Amino acid sequence: MNIKRSLFLTVGSVSLSLGVIGIVIPVLPTTPFILISAFCFANSSKRAEKWLLSNKYFRIYIENYRNKTGIPKSLKIQSISFLWIMLILSMLITRNILIAIVLVIVGICVTIHLYIMKTKIE
Repeated sequence: MNIKRSLFLTVGSVSLSLGVIGIVIPVLPTTPFILISAFCFANSSKRAEKWLLSNKYFRIYIENYRNKTGIPKSLKIQSISFLWIMLILSMLITRNILIAIVLVIVGICVTIHLYIMKTKIE
């Protein structure tokens, strides 16, 4: 295995891990990390790329970006709802005003990002 391939596989694996963590921790964005993983796996391991593209949880992120079809409205609503529930829980647990301000700013930015993304007709 050459260095370039190893590097892409490592970055793809780390990125995928961060994307998975981002599913439950709203400060980490899931989609960009999954897309980075797809790119890295495409350049390093066809087996890993095939697994990622066939995974029922991650496939939709990649397909929506590759096909430029957008995100289903129901997924936007679920994502924004889950985002704010997790942000509010994080604020309640930490009880730190600075962290709360950062979380609100992140929440607003992610909400705007999801809102302006193309909505897929279901």
